[in-house]
Amino acid sequence: MQELLDRERTALAPLAKEGKTASYIPALQKANPRAFGACVIETDGTCAKSGDYRERFTIQSISKVLSFICCLLDTPAKQVFEKISVESSPAAFNAIADLETHETKKPLNPMINAGAIACMDFVAGDTAEEKFERVQALTRTLAKNPAIGHNEEVFRSERQSGDRNRSLAYYMKSTGIITGEVDTLLDAYFRVCALEMTCEDLAQIGAVLAGDGKSASGEEFVPAPIVKTARTVMALCGMYNESGRYAIQVGVPSKSGVGGGILAVVPNKMGIGIFAPALNEYGSSVCGIALMGALSRQLGLSVF
Repeated sequence: MQELLDRERTALAPLAKEGKTASYIPALQKANPRAFGACVIETDGTCAKSGDYRERFTIQSISKVLSFICCLLDTPAKQVFEKISVESSPAAFNAIADLETHETKKPLNPMINAGAIACMDFVAGDTAEEKFERVQALTRTLAKNPAIGHNEEVFRSERQSGDRNRSLAYYMKSTGIITGEVDTLLDAYFRVCALEMTCEDLAQIGAVLAGDGKSASGEEFVPAPIVKTARTVMALCGMYNESGRYAIQVGVPSKSGVGGGILAVVPNKMGIGIFAPALNEYGSSVCGIALMGALSRQLGLSVF
């Protein structure tokens, strides 16, 4: 695995020139577009690391997986799905059109911005700080890293530039999809997006999800039914409006973020964490998708 990871990461690194760092969140534009790291952790704990795997980055929309798991842990699934659908979306991750045109007015899935904001309504806690700390605590547990925290500069940058997310939240408030205070939910959402970690942290989270919520030693952190629901939604919706193409080309439940990260979960096999902040037109890592494609083809990872 180590030899394969090193070889493919090195071969694919030049693809970074085809992408650009996120510009609509000013703090993210500062990232080095040529950075490229990856880590693979198998369910038995075996680990391979390559490139800039020690570099810390904010996980952005990858946090949607963690928030979704938290809301299913804290709220009965039936209640959650009364307000959030699990259908893929052809629109961009921050689009408002689906909320207006969909008959139920529900966000189409928890992996787009509207759905993730709605998820925060179901995460335990009365204040933004309590909701954030709930997601942060789960993140630290799954990653086996109690030092994981958020990047305050990125959080403030997102909050300052987050007018589109405010419009999504206020629209959902007007239709009764969310009942909590908009500012509370948004502050929690922005701070969760600014959680900062490494490829190794991401891969460790992925390994637990690959093991149906259990660590390599057999300790259960999340019930298997919740993990399987999260993996299914990742497979259907985790790569924004290129999720269908990604499913055909890669076939692994994954979630990308505009910070350049990708979290991939191969059931019963491994978790994969990738960081490469040069993004394609859909907001996903160019090098990260290419690396996932190479690993999937050579190792037969597709779940389909």
